Amino acid sequence: MRIDTISPAEGARTSAKRLGRGIGSGLGKTSGKGHKGQWARSGGGVRPGFEGGQMPLARRLPKRGFHNKFRKEYVIVNLSALCDLPAGTQVDYDFVMENGLAKSVKNNFGLKVLGSGELKVALNVKAAKFSAAAKSAIEAAGGTAEAAE
Repeated sequence: MRIDTISPAEGARTSAKRLGRGIGSGLGKTSGKGHKGQWARSGGGVRPGFEGGQMPLARRLPKRGFHNKFRKEYVIVNLSALCDLPAGTQVDYDFVMENGLAKSVKNNFGLKVLGSGELKVALNVKAAKFSAAAKSAIEAAGGTAEAAE
């Protein structure tokens, strides 16, 4: 096989429709646009969402909810994700993200540790926030829970 012998797969390339080239082509005279009307005109057609003057669906349905632009989102990790780590491990935001222990959150304010699961090893955890259960479980296991700046 040579580069000059390669051709596209069968049916991958189709020639453009040649409109308005005689009645025998099937696309002559009105060029497949029918007779008169909005769709036959130059630039004709309707904008997306237009329903012929009927009240559009987007306006018939009520608005729901609201997005608080001041909300603080945190990358959340549970103790169950940290229980298999070796004792004395320094756990912080960078460690959690590098090891894939939590899902990434856009525009986050750091790491938040929650208390779901059991912790039996002493870890040094540095996070922006701790739940009360997580903090007590870390300290009960002999580790430290310190707030990150």
